[in-house]
Amino acid sequence: MSIYKYLFSISKKNVLYALIAGLISGASSTGVIAVINHTINNQQSTGYHIVLAFIALCLTMLLSSLVSGYLLIKLAQGSIINLRINLSKRILSTPLRKVEQNGSHRLLASLTDDVMAIANAITVSPMLIINLFIVLGCLIYMGWLSISVLFIGLTFMTIAFFSYQMLMKIANKYLASAREEHDSLFRHFKSLTSGTKELKMSKQRRIDFFDKQLTPTIRGVYKDTVKGMTIYTAAGNWGQMLFLFFIALVIFFIPQLNLVSTEILTGYTLSILYMITPLVTILNVFPNFGRANVALRKIEKLELATEDEELMSNREQLPSSFNEIRLIDLTHTYYREEEDHNFTLGPINLTFKENELIFLVGGNGSGKTTLAKLITGLYEPEGGRIEVNGQPITDKHIDHYRQLFSTVFSDFYLFEQFIGISEDKVKEEAEEYLRLLQLNHKVKVEEDRLSTTDLSGGQRKRLALLVSYLEDRPFYVFDEWAADQDPLFKDFFYTKLLPALKGKGKTVLVISHDDKYFNVADRIIKIDYGQVIKDEPIEALSQQAAE
Repeated sequence: MSIYKYLFSISKKNVLYALIAGLISGASSTGVIAVINHTINNQQSTGYHIVLAFIALCLTMLLSSLVSGYLLIKLAQGSIINLRINLSKRILSTPLRKVEQNGSHRLLASLTDDVMAIANAITVSPMLIINLFIVLGCLIYMGWLSISVLFIGLTFMTIAFFSYQMLMKIANKYLASAREEHDSLFRHFKSLTSGTKELKMSKQRRIDFFDKQLTPTIRGVYKDTVKGMTIYTAAGNWGQMLFLFFIALVIFFIPQLNLVSTEILTGYTLSILYMITPLVTILNVFPNFGRANVALRKIEKLELATEDEELMSNREQLPSSFNEIRLIDLTHTYYREEEDHNFTLGPINLTFKENELIFLVGGNGSGKTTLAKLITGLYEPEGGRIEVNGQPITDKHIDHYRQLFSTVFSDFYLFEQFIGISEDKVKEEAEEYLRLLQLNHKVKVEEDRLSTTDLSGGQRKRLALLVSYLEDRPFYVFDEWAADQDPLFKDFFYTKLLPALKGKGKTVLVISHDDKYFNVADRIIKIDYGQVIKDEPIEALSQQAAE
């Protein structure tokens, strides 16, 4: 989709009204030129009706320009808001696996650079449209004065337009290349902020990162952007020069041919002089539309899902319980860079009942976290199905199904505010859970937010557990939660917190390597290279170990 189609797709009615007002403005401008030309060439016939006509045309031009400008500005600003909201909703509506494949750096680049490029084009669109109508009105008036001279002028303008477009295409290639480099730049910025400790600890790593990754990318963006914008500038100057050639033709060459009268030449000269500023304005704002088209294409390449209205509605009540969740022949395939081939998880056949404490174990890379994301509905299976209480979960119900779960994954994100949790629940229970998690001496609850999240990794995980407690869902999933905890709190987590959750009737799935605490589980599920190789009650495993 081009930026022009995007503008019309926002609100056809407002665009139509703005175009009508712009057309009136252009016609009024043409009328003003015609009155001035008539007055210059007919001084003796000038009367009060000419003065009144001039004033009326000026007022009409002013009011129609204001109306057109207001409508287009309102449309432009509204579309910027809608663009940001729509893009955010589309990211939320896109399957998690696709979001992960795009990478956070690409999404951030689109949310910042691409949205800003489109916003800049939309912002200058009122100026472009109004000036286009002024130029159109002048051309119509010039054609009314003399078709032959207009034909000469249009010939020059056609040459200028096509040569300008050729230069624009070259410029857009460089800008598209610069935009591709921006994705890499955001990835390096993420490395710079998230890997500060590692960069500080190794001088060679720090030098290589700056000299071989960050600096070349920054220079690449600079180089391609400068080339693209320089060609844009050259294209604008070339267009202006051809227009000046047309002025020279009208002033110096045409009078020698005696093709038209002095009155017509005067009208042409006035029209051309009046057109200079609008034409220069048009040429100056066109680069914004070139960058916006590059940004729109970049957003389309993300292949984000269309906005899911059900996902953002609050009509369904959250499920409060379940009796049984079954995974039937569930499969999921994804690409693993470290092994340079696709990895298939499954087929998986598992059953989870309410009030169970299950440990999911296996070696690194065996598929534990991927299985947890399948269980919770974050990943969509390629094959098989999920059933809750005997009812299959379809795409229509998947988001409703996810509300059964409260999760703390190893790569969790901690919000400072208690988003999605009632204020009453925060007031009544948050302080109690802070004491339970031994964080009350470091963190306070201030209205609807935590006083700080600037804590160690283990303490941040405790805060994530606090949020999970407050969500109070029937099924909890913890992915290597205890890995960052000190020995005392790790023991407290396994021997006190997990049994307490089960005591409340919750189902808890724990991904863990801590075999020391396997005895607290009801059963152990072991996975190896994408296949479930063991799913047995803890009593059976204990008996096997004794034998």
